Amino acid sequence: MSARRLFPLSATLLAAAIGLPALPGADAVPVEKVVLYSSGVGYFEHAGKVAGNASTELRFKTAQINDILKSLVVQDLDGGKVGTIAYPSQDPITKTLASFQVNISGNPSLGDLLNQLRGARVTVTVANEKISGVVLGVEKQKKVVGDPQTTIEVWVLNLIAGATVRAVALDDVRQLDLEDAELKAELDKALAALSQARDQDKKPVVVSFVGNGERRVRLGYVVEAPVWKTSYRLVLPADPAAKPQMQGWAIVENQTDNDWNGIDLTLVSGRPISFVQDLYQPLYIPRPVVEPELYASLRPQTYGGAIAGKKEAGEFSRNMPQRQRKMAAKAGLSAPSAAPIEMAMADSAMEMDERGEAQQMLDPSSSVGSAANAEKLGEFFQYTVTGISLPRQRSAMIPIITDAIEAERVSIYNRSVLAKHPLLGAKLTNSTGKHLLQGPITVLADGGYSGDARIDDLPPGQHRLLSFAIDLQVLVQGENETNEESLLSGRLIDGVLELKRKRIATQVYVLDNKADKDRSVIIEHPLKAGWKLVDSPKPEEQTDALYRFRGDVKAGAASKLVIKEEVVLLETVAVVDMDVPTIEFYARSGAIPQPVRDALTKAAALKRAFDETGRAINEREQKVGAVTQEQNRIRENMRTVDQKSQYYQRLLAKLNEQETQLEKLNTEIDQLRVQREQQLKELHGFLAGVKLE
Repeated sequence: MSARRLFPLSATLLAAAIGLPALPGADAVPVEKVVLYSSGVGYFEHAGKVAGNASTELRFKTAQINDILKSLVVQDLDGGKVGTIAYPSQDPITKTLASFQVNISGNPSLGDLLNQLRGARVTVTVANEKISGVVLGVEKQKKVVGDPQTTIEVWVLNLIAGATVRAVALDDVRQLDLEDAELKAELDKALAALSQARDQDKKPVVVSFVGNGERRVRLGYVVEAPVWKTSYRLVLPADPAAKPQMQGWAIVENQTDNDWNGIDLTLVSGRPISFVQDLYQPLYIPRPVVEPELYASLRPQTYGGAIAGKKEAGEFSRNMPQRQRKMAAKAGLSAPSAAPIEMAMADSAMEMDERGEAQQMLDPSSSVGSAANAEKLGEFFQYTVTGISLPRQRSAMIPIITDAIEAERVSIYNRSVLAKHPLLGAKLTNSTGKHLLQGPITVLADGGYSGDARIDDLPPGQHRLLSFAIDLQVLVQGENETNEESLLSGRLIDGVLELKRKRIATQVYVLDNKADKDRSVIIEHPLKAGWKLVDSPKPEEQTDALYRFRGDVKAGAASKLVIKEEVVLLETVAVVDMDVPTIEFYARSGAIPQPVRDALTKAAALKRAFDETGRAINEREQKVGAVTQEQNRIRENMRTVDQKSQYYQRLLAKLNEQETQLEKLNTEIDQLRVQREQQLKELHGFLAGVKLE
C-alpha cells in the first residue's frame, strides 16, 4: 500500500502504542483546514511534521469519539506508515479497575486493600522499627481503651517475618512499602485509570507513525460543529439608476479546543447526510449456556418477514419559465434588470449635521469587500476564505458576499397577514451567481434603516419576495367576496339523479394609494383546490398555495382588482330518497334535458302515489291506536260495574262495536301495505330502466 494513501480507522484499532515517543502536544500537528457544513457537521484537517517513530495526541470531547472512530483518516506523506491509533476505553471504571491485580474500585479501606495483597512482600514502619515480611492476612481484633474502659475493633496486619508471625496494629503503622515492583506498577496503573476517569469530557486520541527521518503528516476527521449562519444587508439606493447591493456575512464559531491560525476556512451551503453511531461503547455479546444433550430442548425460533419489492416511482420534470431560462443562459446567471419603483421614503442620501451643513450618509457597501471565493461544488455551493485566525471558543463574522443584485421595490398585500395595508418589500432576483443561504436581511433604503426581512435558500437565477415594513400609505379593502351557484345539467342513471352545479366566487380588492408616488402592488390571493380563474387578470406567478397578481396604483388614486373563480361540483342523490316537491323542482329546471325532466315528472307521480298510500296507512294506524286506548278505558270501567246492570251491557256492546271497527281497520292496513309494496316495486322498476342524459 502506498505511503501517500489515506488510512481510515478500521474495526481492528489496537489499544495502545508502545515505545513511541510522543510529540510535544497537539500543536505539533495544528489545524490547517476547516470545512463547515450547514447540516451541523465540520471537517477538520491537521497538518504537521514528525521524525522517526513518533506519535501525536489529539484531545476530543467524549461525545465526539464516535465521530472520530467513524471518520478519522490519517496520511504519512513521505514514505512512513501509519501505526496504531490508541484511545481510552469506554468501559465503566469499575470494570477497568477490576481488571488489575489490585482492585481499588469501591474506595477500599487499607485493611481491604491489604487483604488483596496476601502473599506479597511488604515493609512496614512502626515507631522507629521497620519490619519486612509477607502479608499473611488482615483481621479485626477487640481492644480495650479509655477510662472508663471501652471495647473497640481494630485492624491488625499479620506478617510472616522469617519464622515468626508478627501482628501489627494498622493504627501504629506509619509507612507501608510494596517490595514487589510488578504489583506496585499494577497499583499505579489502577490509580492512573481512576484519575483519568475523572475527566469525562476530554479523551486523548494518540496517533502513531512509523518511519525514518522527518516526514509530513496529515489527519482529517468529521465531528459535530455549530451550523454556520448568514446575515445580509440589502442596500436599496434612492437613485433609481443606481444598482441595489447585497452584503452577506457568515457567522462562524470555533467551538473546538484548537486555535485556528491562518487556516483555510470553507463554508458549504449544502446538507450532506450525517449520523452518529455508537462505536465507542464496548459491546459484549452474551454467549449461550450449553446444556448436556440429554436435557437440551429446542428453543422457539423467530424469523423476520421479507420486504416485498416496490415499483420505482416514475420520473417527473418541471419546466423552467422562459425568463429563468434566459437568465440561466447569461454569464453569471444574471437576471434582466428591473428598474426599482420609488416609494414614499427619503429622496436624498444626505443628512444635516449639527451645524446644519450637508453631510453624506453612511454607505455600508463602500468599504466592505468579500473575503471569500465562491464556487459550485457538485450539488453544493461553497465559500472559501484563506488566512483565517480565530482563537478557540470564539466567534467571528466574515464578509462573503458584496455584489450588486436585482431588487425591485414593491408593496405586497396578503389579507391573512394584514387586512388593511400591504407590506413594503422587494422582489429579489439572485443575480450574484452565488447560492444565498437562508437568513435575516437588514434593509437599508435611501440611506437609512427601513426594516428587517428573512429569505429561504435562494439559488442563483431564482427570485423571492421579501417584506420589511408596513405600507401605511396604501389602504386595501379585501373583504368584498360574493358567491353564486347555478345548476348546469343533470342526468338520470338507474334511479340516481346526477346534478352538475357551478359555483362562482368573486373577490374584489380595492386599493387606495394616498402617497405622492406610484406603487407597484403584488396581491397574494389564496389558491383553492379544484377552482379555476375565469374573467380575471392573469397572475404574475402561482405557488402551491396562492396566486400573485401584479398591478400599479397611481399616486393619489384608487384602483381595484376583480378576481373571479369557478368550480364545477357533481352531486348524486337517489330519487327514491327525495321528497316529491324536490323531484318536481328539478323536473321544472330548464338546465336539465327534457327527457330527464319527463322521467322525473313520472317518477314524482309514482312517488306521490307511494307517499299517499303511506299516509293512508299512518291514518289508519293512528285510528287503531285511538280505538285500542278507548277499549282499555272501557275494560277498566267494566271491572267496577255489576255484570247484570244495564250499564255493563252497554259497555259490552260498545266493546263489540269497536272490535268490529278494529278488524276493518287492520284489514284496510294490510291491503294498503300490499298496495304500497306494489307501488314501490313499480317506482323502482321504472327508475331501474331509465338511462337518460
